[in-house]
Amino acid sequence: MQNDTNKNTLLFFVCALAILFGYQFLVMGPQQKQHEAELRAKKAAEAQIAAQPGMTIGADGQPQPMKLSRDQAKAESPRIAVDTPALSGSIALKGARIDDLWLKRYTQEVAKTSAPVELFRPEHAENAWFADFGWAGANLPGLPTPQTLWSAPAGQVLRPGSPVTLTYDNGQGLVFTRTISVDADAMFTVADNVRNQGGAPVALAPYASVQRQGIPATLGKTNIVHEGAIGVFGGVKDEKYVLNQAKYQKWKKDKPDQTFESKGGWNGITDKYWLAALVPEQSETIQARYRVVPSNGVDIYESMFLGAAKSLAPGQAINHTTRLFAGAKTVPLLTRYQYGGKPVVWWQFWNRPPSAIPSFDKAVDWGMFAVFTRPIFNILEIFYKMVGNFGVAILLLTVMLKLLLFPLADKSYESMAKMKKIAPEVEKLKAKHKDDPAKQQQEMMALYGKEKINPMMGCVPMLIQIPIFYSLYKVLTVTIEMRHAPFFGWIVDLSSKDPTTFTNLFGLIPWDPATAPLIGGLLAGPLHIGVWPLLYGFTMWLTTAMNPPAGDPMQQKIFQFFPIIFTFTLSQFAVGLVIYWCWSNVLTILQQYIIMHRYKVENPIDKLVNRLRGKPVEAT
Repeated sequence: MQNDTNKNTLLFFVCALAILFGYQFLVMGPQQKQHEAELRAKKAAEAQIAAQPGMTIGADGQPQPMKLSRDQAKAESPRIAVDTPALSGSIALKGARIDDLWLKRYTQEVAKTSAPVELFRPEHAENAWFADFGWAGANLPGLPTPQTLWSAPAGQVLRPGSPVTLTYDNGQGLVFTRTISVDADAMFTVADNVRNQGGAPVALAPYASVQRQGIPATLGKTNIVHEGAIGVFGGVKDEKYVLNQAKYQKWKKDKPDQTFESKGGWNGITDKYWLAALVPEQSETIQARYRVVPSNGVDIYESMFLGAAKSLAPGQAINHTTRLFAGAKTVPLLTRYQYGGKPVVWWQFWNRPPSAIPSFDKAVDWGMFAVFTRPIFNILEIFYKMVGNFGVAILLLTVMLKLLLFPLADKSYESMAKMKKIAPEVEKLKAKHKDDPAKQQQEMMALYGKEKINPMMGCVPMLIQIPIFYSLYKVLTVTIEMRHAPFFGWIVDLSSKDPTTFTNLFGLIPWDPATAPLIGGLLAGPLHIGVWPLLYGFTMWLTTAMNPPAGDPMQQKIFQFFPIIFTFTLSQFAVGLVIYWCWSNVLTILQQYIIMHRYKVENPIDKLVNRLRGKPVEAT
């Protein structure tokens, strides 16, 4: 019995050792080798990425941007045409880049005959902007580069539902196949397949890059709009996804090289209205990067990501998919992609499909008052769908805001009317106690208490208007829905300033003030005051006149200049904002006029009407 027990024990240890060594040899060993290969490949890939993948490298190891005409740069490579309802352009077979795109639904100027908006332009053209996709690996000759010429069947055209296929055989055992598809709006899908037909395992890491080689002088000059690097990163160790931005100027000056680890997310480069964003598979852990590299007098801006290295044994194939958004930042479209590419339904807010892109609507710069900005945009869009005109939608929004704030504003204007009514008594108290400020203040507060007046209530409507004003300003400035949106008459673009100016009698004189010698810039700039800013100045003067006078004579003089100052200031703002403020003033005047009549307080409207009728001016 003892011998059987010893035999069984020995057999148990032999079997345990066999299982242990077998597991180590057959499972742990290959996994460890694969992990080491991935680490080596990742380090090599990072080194290769640091050498600017997608850029032309000269003999000195530096990128070599050139300045050819757009057509010359485009002619450097054979191409596959792109033709969708939203986009036109081409894909370069040299480098397999998406580098030539026009936005069919948007024109450069207001006129419908204007050329479409250009988004991407090929490398070597001035201000080149393009998307590049590829693979990096350690000591792997023959990987595709920007100079690699891919093969494609003749006559292919990329359309929705008709993907195109590109291939490249490096002659050293690796065959690359790239299938590019596109939807009807702005989303490309780049599906890469790599097959190892050689005799040795390799490790590859996928990367994708959006690059701008120089930027137009008009970009990055304003603080109200974010233009530059943008991305949403997170998901690692249950971290929340966070928006990360770098404006062009600060990106270059303060943060020329930043890295982020993220699980999924997205990153790219944005302008005021246009966006090029890379979207990895949302289950993939990536190393994202923003960087700026100066070269030959040109700043090269890049937003890219590097995926995890993948081991590829002989005879095996690996796949990797990256999406590219290249188009206009329309809020409904961004929201649709945010929730999986289909019309948003309520249950998707809690159960998003794998294709969902986290916080994609944050590509629009909603600003620090996003809690106001986004709802204001949503309300404007609802009104626009009702009436078909964003200008009218702004008027309806103003009425809605006035109704919401009516109780508070009514109390404020009532207090102001009472203060104006007792203004003569206040002046008597000031004269009576001019040598005793403490007594003067005490008597004035007693008078306010007797008449049930809160002097601070007059400031409340203005304080509430500040975040609304800023938020509407943001909406008119950053949302493409307001771009080239007409109103009535001469207003053809609510997002730009009033095109009329008093210096040519609002267009009656066929002369462009900007062409005037020496002062043309002044006439087209600070002195460019149109009809709507003047209407705003008049309504502001009227609201100021209906308010109780300031206690100090110097303050009274300053307040008298406010309508003039704000007329000049708002003349440079989006005319949609001036229309809102002017219409808001009109509604305020109407509300104040009714309240002043209720309390029989003298008001400037009745005084003006009486003067025009030749009647004596008296309180009503």
